[in-house]
Amino acid sequence: MRSSAFRRPVALVVAACALMATAVFAAAPVAVAQPACENKVSPPPPVDASEQPAPGEQPPRPLEVPESPIGGDRLGECGLVLPPNAPALPDGITAKSWLLADIDSAAVLAGLDPHGRQRPASVIKVLLAMVVAKELAPTSTVAATPEDIAQECTCIGLRNGAEYTVEQMLQALVMASGNDVAHALARRLGGVPSAIRKMNALAAELGALDTRAVTPSGLDAPGTSTSAYDVALIFREAMKYPDFVKAVMTQRIDFPAANGNGTVPIVNDNRLLTTYQGALGGKSGFTDDAQHTYVGAAQRNGKRLVVVLLRGQQQPVRIIDQAARLLDYGFNLEAAASANPVGRLVEGAPQAKKKTTEPRPTTPTSAGVGEVANSSPDNTAQKATAMQTAFGNVGGPITAVAGLGLVLALLMYLRNRRAKAARAARQQNQ
Repeated sequence: MRSSAFRRPVALVVAACALMATAVFAAAPVAVAQPACENKVSPPPPVDASEQPAPGEQPPRPLEVPESPIGGDRLGECGLVLPPNAPALPDGITAKSWLLADIDSAAVLAGLDPHGRQRPASVIKVLLAMVVAKELAPTSTVAATPEDIAQECTCIGLRNGAEYTVEQMLQALVMASGNDVAHALARRLGGVPSAIRKMNALAAELGALDTRAVTPSGLDAPGTSTSAYDVALIFREAMKYPDFVKAVMTQRIDFPAANGNGTVPIVNDNRLLTTYQGALGGKSGFTDDAQHTYVGAAQRNGKRLVVVLLRGQQQPVRIIDQAARLLDYGFNLEAAASANPVGRLVEGAPQAKKKTTEPRPTTPTSAGVGEVANSSPDNTAQKATAMQTAFGNVGGPITAVAGLGLVLALLMYLRNRRAKAARAARQQNQ
């Protein structure tokens, strides 16, 4: 029979171990899931049927989300991104995403959900205009076709079979947002699919990794995407092309009339060009799904700023007036923000590996080969981080349980030895 003197130490040790395990589990850190940015992967759901895939087709997958926000960590924030001690924002800003940046220094001064994915509407024409300026001579010509004329308007009014210079087309594209002109220029670039590939290749080259053009004009279609950061990046690059700068700053041109008789005036639809001091031009857009969009630039005291607004409303303040208020805010903020920017407009796409928005299927491999093939420095770092996280949140409790097991095993060993010693003592006394 086991003595009560032996049972008491065992009970005390077990109780102490139980208390230790409880304390360890209670103190173990718990990973709390943080809410995801609403538009980190895709724009909001469409409001109409304009983005329904054709019968038998699947919608495009969302673009990959870079592992680190392009331009700086703060630009991955969903809310307001402001420098320290920034003054209060102007009233009436309705855009769901916006950004202010210095064109020359590339410093991002402020923004709201800078990488939030939205639809561009006609501001994507800046990207098309840049491809045109890169590839086509201003004096080369484009002949209009019935397909160009049949595009969903806004339209300039082309005449079937008439020839126009690329310079005329580029001006009409930027100044008055002609969808017929966008289609004609896309054909001139090798056809609409070729033009879209060139637009997307240029966006990727620049580091505009939230951007996917699906139509040359910016009309809504499945998979279209951009961000305030990307639009600023694209506009900054476009301002390096004299043909684009000329078009975006021109207030009025005479364009061949659609009936073949004389010319008709085309007036720049960017009202800030004539109402905002120092305006350098811009581009506006609207679709039902994108809502109101705008990109533009202005100069003051030797500083050039670009402003982008996406998914804005015209009430209570018109979108161009919202742009003007943000430009004023940016110029007042510029001195302090340039010394401490919240991010930067990059000079090209980073080479770092990006993670996808959804898992990729694993290719079957022989034992061990898959691990070797995937053992890049990025993967190794990620695995190390994952192991560190696992041991931070789970390893402590596991270690405690293992320790309890060892203690209990030791107790059982001591108990057996004592029992053997007791039996031996009884045999000697018999």
